[in-house]
Amino acid sequence: MATAYLMLGSNIGDKSANLRKAIKNIGEKCTVNSLSSVYETEPWGFSHEESFYNQAASIETQYSPDELLQFLLNIEDEMGRERKGPEYQSRLIDLDILFYDKLIMDTRKLTIPHPRLHLRRFALIPMKEIAPEFIHPLIKKDISRLLEKCIDKLKVDKI
Repeated sequence: MATAYLMLGSNIGDKSANLRKAIKNIGEKCTVNSLSSVYETEPWGFSHEESFYNQAASIETQYSPDELLQFLLNIEDEMGRERKGPEYQSRLIDLDILFYDKLIMDTRKLTIPHPRLHLRRFALIPMKEIAPEFIHPLIKKDISRLLEKCIDKLKVDKI
């Protein structure tokens, strides 16, 4: 079994219900160990009038990293996520792998740890709530320290 940390996000439709449904679906094949509070956040990397709801989750999984990615993509597809190119965009649900144990990998399909995690308060703040002392395996700093050094100034408010 591996411990993975995920980031969930939604800014279309009933955002709270979207997060709950995604967690329920994840819990059908993985053990959900902990969930952060839900945070309302400004879109990162693009402009949109709708804010995001974001939440971090710690899970136990028997899936390999590639299998976990495919599982999460299937959940996104089943929930109705549409992809319209490589640029950032609004989404019904977004499920990202932030960490998978202490694994470091960079393939065409998947990079772990998430390559922009340390630049995003909307990911660091929920992660700090569930794993403040987790050490980023590349940067060698814990989540609390990464948040202290993060220069992102976008609004992140606990709901």
